[in-house]
Amino acid sequence: MKIPFNKVSLVGNEKRYIQEAIESGYLCGGGHFEDKCHSWFSNNLGISNVLMVPSCTHALEMMALLLEIKEGDEVIMPSYTFVSTANAFVLRGAKIVFVDIREDNFNIDETLIESAITSKTKAILAVHYAGVACEMDTIMDIASRYSLYVLEDAAQAIMSKYKGKYLGTIGHLGAYSFHETKNITSGGEGGLLLINDEQFLDRAHIIREKGTNRKQFINGQVDKYSWIDLGSSFMSTELQSGFLLGQLEQSHQIIKKRLMLWEEYYRYLRNLEESGYLRLPIISDSCEHNAHIFYILLKNKRQRSSLISYLKDKDIDSVFHYIPLHTSPFGKTLARFHGEDIFTSLHSENLLRLPLFYSLDFNEVHSICNHINDFFLNRKLNY
Repeated sequence: MKIPFNKVSLVGNEKRYIQEAIESGYLCGGGHFEDKCHSWFSNNLGISNVLMVPSCTHALEMMALLLEIKEGDEVIMPSYTFVSTANAFVLRGAKIVFVDIREDNFNIDETLIESAITSKTKAILAVHYAGVACEMDTIMDIASRYSLYVLEDAAQAIMSKYKGKYLGTIGHLGAYSFHETKNITSGGEGGLLLINDEQFLDRAHIIREKGTNRKQFINGQVDKYSWIDLGSSFMSTELQSGFLLGQLEQSHQIIKKRLMLWEEYYRYLRNLEESGYLRLPIISDSCEHNAHIFYILLKNKRQRSSLISYLKDKDIDSVFHYIPLHTSPFGKTLARFHGEDIFTSLHSENLLRLPLFYSLDFNEVHSICNHINDFFLNRKLNY
């Protein structure tokens, strides 16, 4: 039986809530199920100021608008990330400044940030790769000393923690993704903007409502609403919120199962790491991760391609991840890489992601691991 890389799993009331939304006759944003989702985040993660948006990309674009990013501003971030992380700020005229990632967890190397700061720097953007936390204490300290904003791209990090704090809640603004590949999904696309600095709250509502003061109108604060600021259509739908609520209600069960699968991979592949064939993920003591990704780090790109083909022949889908943005045609024109690229391109070429989703069976994990063991130990390949 084929084992896909990812599969969306229905775990609770997703279908029921979507049907209720349809029967209610109200499918736009700002409805019953959106309110329920907002309440869930407040009650379970202690995050009061959140806004559902159509995708994490939209949350990042709202960040750029809230920070009033303009032509010539600089934003520091890792190059090993999804294109939306940079695009949101390039759209407002910013110059992206990339720095290298850490060798251990693929996150931005916090020790390289300070030397990349110039008089034009406006923000530091931390991307929590695979749901594993960046070194946020250091990043927040640097930002405080240079009067910079800290933004968290926590697209992969819902329910992960850094020193007991949920990722996405530490910087001034944060973003989650509910894309179908994420741990918790709203069906296909979906996202959340986390507003941790209340100075941005009122304007966030205006930007989200296409630049109007519609929220004040709904609350009876004005007798009509009008266009008062920049904005766009950043409202999610009741269908997205209904599906998401069904997932959120089972989120602890989802994360628990994923962590068990993650640990099973780690246990079954440990012998290959000890024998020097590959490297497994490294999780620091300061982080509680959410098992978003299980990856292995191989010796070179050729070895990775051979393993992908080998697993494909066994009906197992495995994939690599980001191509560094600074090596892309567009990235070369609108960004610069500060310092030396020691690990970004190297890790990009050698990383391989293995299937990990809620309905994945433990026997399937064992089968995948057995095939990887066979690839290295029985075929006696030399690279």
